[in-house]
Amino acid sequence: MAPTLYDENPKLGDLIEIFRTTYQHWAVYVGDGYVVHLAPPSEIAGNSSSSVMSVLAEKAIVKKEQLWDVVGNNQWKINNGLDDSYEPRLAEVIVKEACALVGEERPYCVFRGNCEHFANELRYGKAESRQVRKAGELAMAAGVATVVGLGFVALASALFGGKKKEDKSTE
Repeated sequence: MAPTLYDENPKLGDLIEIFRTTYQHWAVYVGDGYVVHLAPPSEIAGNSSSSVMSVLAEKAIVKKEQLWDVVGNNQWKINNGLDDSYEPRLAEVIVKEACALVGEERPYCVFRGNCEHFANELRYGKAESRQVRKAGELAMAAGVATVVGLGFVALASALFGGKKKEDKSTE
């Protein structure tokens, strides 16, 4: 087994985070160098060029593939980051359930049912995506900033725009 970013070997049921160019792909380690992951048809193992098409996919296939075939040239790490929030299920249960799903076609939605939701549901019994949550928080912050900015423009317009009309009427 080749090293991860942290030079660790995954254990059964570990979540593997793969750093594609514009997003992270997630998989569950099931042993003997294999992972199970939810892959839209455009997700080509080890390839980040298909990320735009992944967003548009409505269906995905549960695949069991060699970790290094999925990782390709991308960086990856073991990331069981929700262990502090949720109790991980038993490794044997995670692996058995993951392998039983191989070949299944599932609905795919980048916001409600992506590969991270899939991996977290297997490990914790909770379909959650921190990528989606983070993107939502960024969008919310951008929206708030836009509203605040527009509010300042409206206020400035009301304060200074009205004065110009007043000046014109006094001439």
